[in-house]
Amino acid sequence: MELKKYFIKNKGQEDIEAEEIFLDAEAIRSLEEKGKLENPIKNRNFILFYALIIVCLFALFLRAGYFQVVKGNYYYDLSQGNRLRIYSTAAPRGIIYDSSGQPLVYNIPSFDLVVNVVDFLDNPDLVQEKILREIANIFRDENQEESISILYNDELIIGFREKIGKAKGQVSQVVLIRGIERSLALILETLINDWPGLRMEKNTQRQYISGLYFSHILGYTGEVDRSDLKSYSDYSLGDKIGKIGLEYQYEDILKGKPGQEQIEVDSLGKTQKLLADKPSQPGQGLVLFINQGLQEKLYQSLEQIPKSVKGTRKAVALAVNPNNGGVMALVSLPSFDNNLFAQGISQEDLESLENSSNYPFLNRALSGQYPPGSIIKPLIAAAALEEKIITPKETINCQGGLSIVNKYNPEIVYYYPDWKTHGLIDIVKAIAESCNTFFYALGGGYDKIEGLGVDKIKTYLQNFGLGNITQIDLPNEEAGLIPDKEWKEDWYLGDTYHLSIGQGDILVTPIQMAMAIAAIANDGILYQPQLVDKIIDLNGNIREDIPIKVVRSNFIQLDNLEIVQKGMREAVLSGSAQALSNLSVKVAGKTGTAQFGTKEQTHAWFVGFAPYDNPEIVIVVLVEGGGEGHSAAVPVAKEALEWYFNQ
Repeated sequence: MELKKYFIKNKGQEDIEAEEIFLDAEAIRSLEEKGKLENPIKNRNFILFYALIIVCLFALFLRAGYFQVVKGNYYYDLSQGNRLRIYSTAAPRGIIYDSSGQPLVYNIPSFDLVVNVVDFLDNPDLVQEKILREIANIFRDENQEESISILYNDELIIGFREKIGKAKGQVSQVVLIRGIERSLALILETLINDWPGLRMEKNTQRQYISGLYFSHILGYTGEVDRSDLKSYSDYSLGDKIGKIGLEYQYEDILKGKPGQEQIEVDSLGKTQKLLADKPSQPGQGLVLFINQGLQEKLYQSLEQIPKSVKGTRKAVALAVNPNNGGVMALVSLPSFDNNLFAQGISQEDLESLENSSNYPFLNRALSGQYPPGSIIKPLIAAAALEEKIITPKETINCQGGLSIVNKYNPEIVYYYPDWKTHGLIDIVKAIAESCNTFFYALGGGYDKIEGLGVDKIKTYLQNFGLGNITQIDLPNEEAGLIPDKEWKEDWYLGDTYHLSIGQGDILVTPIQMAMAIAAIANDGILYQPQLVDKIIDLNGNIREDIPIKVVRSNFIQLDNLEIVQKGMREAVLSGSAQALSNLSVKVAGKTGTAQFGTKEQTHAWFVGFAPYDNPEIVIVVLVEGGGEGHSAAVPVAKEALEWYFNQ
């Protein structure tokens, strides 16, 4: 009861006036002075406020419309990019066939492990490490000891990281492992869906038939690098491209058109399913003039040379159709296995090839430059007959060489030797017996014979195609060298003499000599050599016949060429190429023994054609450092011609 004194008691129900609640004494005085409670807000302020709201809403509406209508596709694609991945799929390269339609290369199935760089690097470091270690474990060598295997795995992981790191910011995807065996590919297929950013890609890999025999012709493919991108803008790093040989020369024909795959991935980058697939279009094929059997026979014959000729490991053999310039065989030793590059060559094997003193990558048929020696004499003879320097019946008395007295000092006598004393000799016999004295006189002059002189010699040799690239459809061809007074300021008579017998500073390539001899065999037409005969589609239908190209014709009269042909036939019947006289067909030819270096070493040459009456094949053989042409080069030509006409 005593608590009641703490409560306030309401004694009445009287109404409370507004001023009792809101106004204090000061407010009452202000109200009495001003006569009102507050100042009203002006209508104009409400209008401005509403206008501001309307403008803001309109701006938001316009911005939303811009994103939805104008940039809608862009942002849709951007959002889809978080869910979809579009990958390019490689097209199978075109097949290359020999003249009879036998394939020289196949496309075999291949499996590659591909990394989407962005998706993979979005994973935490621990996840990345786990994935790479699992991959390394799959590819470890089961035969290695455990400690070595662990070290090997660590090296693999480092290599994987380096490859992915280099690709970052450069390409969207990179091939982590190429050419995976089918058994390992099946294992990876079961795990790949749990690895964000990785996928298996089915591809094709080049398989070259008899790679050693054809490597300098076909070449090989490899991954696109930065140097390739300077010439090919429509490729990406890691794509396959022809590197050398026909694979390089006919890249645009062989490559085909890539396809596309659209793949759905989840937020972690894991592959969910294939949404769309645009198939690739295979490349077109090539049909060559190459005779596979002849190519293999020449290669096998050249391989036997080191057993009979001490010290040599380098050689060239060519066969050409003199009636159209088609290259029937082209062998360069030593060779290399181009399958190593198609499969992904190891650094150790690559360094071994690159550091070899025999230069296996050098295509000696096109890029090798050699003094021709006596095989140039048929060309000099044709030029001398054309210029009427000598007649077919005119003779020279060969005493085993020429002696030239210095016109300024009679005590100085220059001697230009022959390999033997030939006696009275005409141009046919001079070709057959390879008389140096006769050709000294034809080139530089002697006694009553005026001689061609260096300028005319150069003109005629160039007419036969020497000193210029032949433009064969292979890369890296060299032009050789025909020296003259401009090339060598102090030109002497002795220089002309040496040039006349294919010595001194003159350099030729085997393909040049093949086409020059073909021009003699076919009555004076110089063709451009050609490896590819036709371009065909996937069904074998001809898409394009490569036109036969005539470089020059009618620069030597037919009757003069017949004299030279007769001289080359006599070389087989009674001269240095008599080993060919017992073949089933008539052969015409010329051997050469060309000096080089300072140790009196010689290259062994043979050039020839058959049948003599109606030529259908020209053959050239060069054995570097092989000694005499008749002992090193002729046996190779004989085996090839015997096989060719008796198959």
